[in-house]
Amino acid sequence: MQDINLKITDRTGVTHDIVAPTDMAMNLMEVVRSYELAEEGTIGICGGMAMCASCQCYIKSDHDLPVMSDDEDAMLAEAFNVEDNSRLGCQIQITPELEGLEVELAPED
Repeated sequence: MQDINLKITDRTGVTHDIVAPTDMAMNLMEVVRSYELAEEGTIGICGGMAMCASCQCYIKSDHDLPVMSDDEDAMLAEAFNVEDNSRLGCQIQITPELEGLEVELAPED
């Protein structure tokens, strides 16, 4: 088992240093939910199917992430507040390679 360290800035601007497990097949959206870093009912509304963009986040660190799927790309094309570094948290699996990842949750609206 290997845990990794993440820095997640919530929607109020507070940065949280958290530890996330790599052996539970979790994605970034699930980590945010488990640490209650977003108000309940405002993140992961579709259950992690890349269908709602409620888990959109901005990648702040220089990590090589998996290539964006067509579904993720299409969802971000319809979402609000999209930036060049936007990704859907539900599509980013927690792996040892993400040690030190820094993200900011996109605004809810």
